[in-house]
Amino acid sequence: MTAGWIVAGILIALILLAIIFRARLLAMFGLELSRIEPPLSAHEELRETVADLHREGGVVKQDRDRMGALLDLHELEVSDVMVHRLNMRSVNADNPPEAVVREILQSPHTRMPLWRGSFDNIVGVLHAKDLLRALNDVGNDFSQIDVMKIAAKPWFVPDTTTLQDQLNAFLRRKAHFAIVVDEYGEVEGLVTLEDIIEEIVGEIADEHDIDMQGVKQEADGSVVVDGAVPIRDLNRALDWELPDDEAVTIAGLVIHETQSIPEEKQAFTFHGKRFVVMRRERNRITRLRIKSAVEG
Repeated sequence: MTAGWIVAGILIALILLAIIFRARLLAMFGLELSRIEPPLSAHEELRETVADLHREGGVVKQDRDRMGALLDLHELEVSDVMVHRLNMRSVNADNPPEAVVREILQSPHTRMPLWRGSFDNIVGVLHAKDLLRALNDVGNDFSQIDVMKIAAKPWFVPDTTTLQDQLNAFLRRKAHFAIVVDEYGEVEGLVTLEDIIEEIVGEIADEHDIDMQGVKQEADGSVVVDGAVPIRDLNRALDWELPDDEAVTIAGLVIHETQSIPEEKQAFTFHGKRFVVMRRERNRITRLRIKSAVEG
């Protein structure tokens, strides 16, 4: 991760120098950047320069993607990268202490939201390290643990917060975890510092990560995708350019484009791809097959 940030920093410096050089070169011929129509913003100028360097072989795809992700931070919102509430792991704090402790210790996650009464009533966030300290103090007697006494106060952030603002807030508060809520205060999901960093440098795997069974390349060239896979992750992994301005997940894109919830075996063609609905559960598309529309 550190190497990725260093590379990104060096690239930004080089690109800025390229922009300055371009401006001075134009000035030598009596031209000014401000006279070029349409005028480009600083972000657009950086993005155009990155694209030029990539086409000329000066920037590899991985570095181009990192630069693009850095430039996108102020345009994306936490709702674009958060773990949706349907995929959140949380614990009912009113359960017996033994059950709560066992569930947290069995989780692959470092932090676990606690709720009472309903899922939308998040009352705390318990860090596994704090739980282990508390267990050590009571001789590993699960029944003596009061999770609310060792849990941290939850931090709620609006789902419209930009990734740039959220990254700055994480760094300022020295925090790693926040609960995402909508305008009515209902829980939408959770976002972590790692989620934002992964948006820049790509997926960061460690020895405790669970393999994601979300994308499978088939022998015929098609790709089988879980409906909940984010469009941006799919674009990055396969170098596709599916739009993500109207939907976050691949299932959401199909629903948006068809203006319906398709039935199983229905097929649609848009954005140069052929989408076949393989599985639907109630009102959710859970699996799709995608291949190039040219292939038929």
